[in-house]
Amino acid sequence: MDLLNTLVDKGLRRELPTREEALAVLATSDDELLDVVAAAGKVRRQWFGRRVKLNYLVNLKSGLCPEDCSYCSQRLGSKAGILKYTWLKPEEASKAAAAGVAGGAKRVCLVASGRGPTDRDVDRVTKTIEAIKEENEGIEVCACLGLLSDGQADRLRTAGADAYNHNLNTSEETYGAITTTHTYADRVETVQQAQAAGLSACSGLIAGMGESDRDLVDVVFALRDLDPDSVPVNFLIPFEGTPLAKEWNLTPQRCLRILAMVRFVCPDVEVRLAGGREVHLRSMQPLALHLVNSIFLGDYLTSEGQAGQADLDMIADAGFEVEGAGTTTLPRHRADALVGGCGTAAEPAGCGTQESAGCGSHGGGGGCGPCGGHGEQDPVAVADTDADVPAGRTEANGAPRTDLVAVRRRGAGTDLAPNA
Repeated sequence: MDLLNTLVDKGLRRELPTREEALAVLATSDDELLDVVAAAGKVRRQWFGRRVKLNYLVNLKSGLCPEDCSYCSQRLGSKAGILKYTWLKPEEASKAAAAGVAGGAKRVCLVASGRGPTDRDVDRVTKTIEAIKEENEGIEVCACLGLLSDGQADRLRTAGADAYNHNLNTSEETYGAITTTHTYADRVETVQQAQAAGLSACSGLIAGMGESDRDLVDVVFALRDLDPDSVPVNFLIPFEGTPLAKEWNLTPQRCLRILAMVRFVCPDVEVRLAGGREVHLRSMQPLALHLVNSIFLGDYLTSEGQAGQADLDMIADAGFEVEGAGTTTLPRHRADALVGGCGTAAEPAGCGTQESAGCGSHGGGGGCGPCGGHGEQDPVAVADTDADVPAGRTEANGAPRTDLVAVRRRGAGTDLAPNA
């Protein structure tokens, strides 16, 4: 296909595709799917070889969030039977993190539900970061605490945080249909605060909420403009008891096309396969490794993932290798820009530049905060006026695969061993 040859050439040169080209990737047929994966795989290997970075989530505070994000099992009005607990002590969080590190993770993502941290919360997280770094030399720590206030990003950076996650989740046009208690602009501002403090920015999206192809392209191009170093791609886990519980819009094939589109738009950025991969990609997860260079190991925030050993076996069986602690994830031009600047590239590279701007995981419940709700609402689906919304597709008999959605009952906040 001329389209794919053009996209490969652009990706190898770090030249960004047009919106029309990105839309065309999402519109390819199932007959063309393996060609799409192979093409995006060439771009992935150019910048990341066959390495797969492992990340590990620690949910520091689960549930009881005051925000109304419709996708989130941690929202206050959620009826999902998730674990609910207040802040883990630093030693508890460090112990949980150690399990992931032992399984091969080189980044630990510390997540807390809520609109955003108080200064006292930042103090708690600071002590947790210090405890984890003291026990695990060379480990990366990403904080994900919601909307930041002035000075908080600097405090996290001083404490040793390497990155900050805050997802845009969906397009600016449709954001108000998903969340009303904060704005899309609030999220953009928090990503910019993290970058200004010298933290590596991590920001991504959730697919499968009823959005159109244009919405997906819009949010990925917005991320390109923000220029995060890592872009997690979550696939909605339709938890029973949340407003989007009936949004089963994804197939494995559509998930692969979405990942390929993100790779073409963000060729040299750490693209992370995040929450929902087991639910929606299922047996086609290994194909996704040709598109992404980063995954979460084991469980997510409020949902169970596949066994940690199964993740490692999948990587090896697909012909990839776990990225070692001594290896720099990002290509040299991005890594050098991060060290020498404020967490963004100085020239057009990968997922975009700061021109228009002035770790995480949906995980079965939250885009790493803010994520929550004020009470029960009617199911909210993204309003759409386009004709490019995929029809709701689940299994051949039309039944959603709710059997694949399992609430996390082990690891952080429990007395059971974690899945890592």
